[in-house]
Amino acid sequence: MSGVGKGITASSVAKLMEARGLTVTSIKIDPYVNVDAGTMNPIEHGECFVLTDGMETDQDMGNYERFLNVDLPSTNYMTTGSVYQAVIDRERNLGYKGRCVQVVPDIPMEAISRIKKAGELVNADIVVIEIGGTVGEYENILFLEAVRMMKSEAPDNVAVVMVSYLPVPGSIGEMKTKPTQHASRTLNNAGLQADVIIARAPTAVDQKRREKIARFCNIVPEHVISAPDVSSIYDVPLNFEKAGLGTALCTALGLKCHPVDLSAWKRFVAKSKRAAQPVKIAVVGKYFSSGDFVLSDVYISVIEAIKYSAYEQCLKPEIVYLSSHDFTDKKKLAELKKYDGVLVPGGFGTTGIEGKLNAIEYVRKNKIPYLGLCYGMQLAVLEYARNVLKLADSSTEEIDPKAKDLVIAVMPDQREKIAKGDMGGSMRLGHYPAVLKKGTIARKAYGVDNTLERHRHRYEVNPEYIAALEAKGMIFSATSPDGVLMEIAELPESVHPFFVGTQFHPELQARPLRPHPLFTAFLKVAGSKSK
Repeated sequence: MSGVGKGITASSVAKLMEARGLTVTSIKIDPYVNVDAGTMNPIEHGECFVLTDGMETDQDMGNYERFLNVDLPSTNYMTTGSVYQAVIDRERNLGYKGRCVQVVPDIPMEAISRIKKAGELVNADIVVIEIGGTVGEYENILFLEAVRMMKSEAPDNVAVVMVSYLPVPGSIGEMKTKPTQHASRTLNNAGLQADVIIARAPTAVDQKRREKIARFCNIVPEHVISAPDVSSIYDVPLNFEKAGLGTALCTALGLKCHPVDLSAWKRFVAKSKRAAQPVKIAVVGKYFSSGDFVLSDVYISVIEAIKYSAYEQCLKPEIVYLSSHDFTDKKKLAELKKYDGVLVPGGFGTTGIEGKLNAIEYVRKNKIPYLGLCYGMQLAVLEYARNVLKLADSSTEEIDPKAKDLVIAVMPDQREKIAKGDMGGSMRLGHYPAVLKKGTIARKAYGVDNTLERHRHRYEVNPEYIAALEAKGMIFSATSPDGVLMEIAELPESVHPFFVGTQFHPELQARPLRPHPLFTAFLKVAGSKSK
């Protein structure tokens, strides 16, 4: 079943192996034909997570980075599209020396070569590989074949972990193992046998059902690991360790069981549970709805970054998702007064923009702490231009390219790409340096003069309007080293307690053990408001 927790399981497995003193790296394989995750609407597949080298990936890569506290390279991410593309490109360049290129074995072999390369790059002891989708799908059968080939080549070097859901139908009131039995046999059809089964369920799996799963799925009961619902994903590695997952995997791989050190992780989890003072944060976005359901995964890095900085200050974050569409009606803006802070995340296109602009104007005038990310910064600048500079016909080129005053304009190097329809992997992506201006909120938060942050955008503050904006009180507290690109915009503390926007995405570098300084500064001010 999709959404059952494979990403958190893979992240937790990596954490448990790392805690044993092993060098670990993590890979995500997505079975869709898209070459990367950059061109998909977030509602389709959740957040697009950008790596330091600019690769646009699945949100699970963010989980891996946060759990392991590392920066992962693009080598650690692949899709069906990227694998086929590489094989076809090699064939076109006679890389196969004229032989017939076939789906099997050449596609699985390309996947295997990428897995091995990812391990070699960091001299890893363990490579944790998550295969997206579900067992039995046509889409991922070639990647399961890659696993089968690796395991047949070196049986003791590969362990297979299957994550399966055990439902408790309300009309029956009994936990059922039959779906897991079927899943296990479907995995067998791909030539694979699970070494460990993660038994996801609303509650802990009892011994009787562990034994039943073991009997019908050909494993020992000790390798059936109970994974009940928990209030925090950060409890999962600790629960897995108590349940014996680390030991089970070491046994399956023939590894010596080293002492486990999860002390730093335990301190973080304990601190998160001690947080008592509530702080209410409204995230005003446009990608929340999927039919009758709310998809918070669209902004998962933002939400987790809020949590880390809140926990660091013993604050208990109460995050509320507000649709920007609702604020096209200005009568509803007063609702924002209920919150200690308002955050507008990144996004694209015209949908819901007027609602965001109305919300930004309201929080600016009412001195509610504000943090704008990427589009959230651009719209803060646009709102200021319209309502403070009185440029009534101002806009962003993305919304209205014919507006008189294009305060936000397309980056010069992007104009030709847009004209050609070159939209995949062509934005300003990945790590870029920024220089911080002394005496500003941003400089105080970072505590250093320079920083590296991850970007994902095509538009920027138009240099033609910077002088006019600064003359009316806006401060550009961080720029690119050449001073051309505006990286952070803010209002002075004498005017507003916290009004900051970043052109980059600071949430992508926030970690449980290393909160991001801008989020921490935002939460500190919001927390003082909540007292």
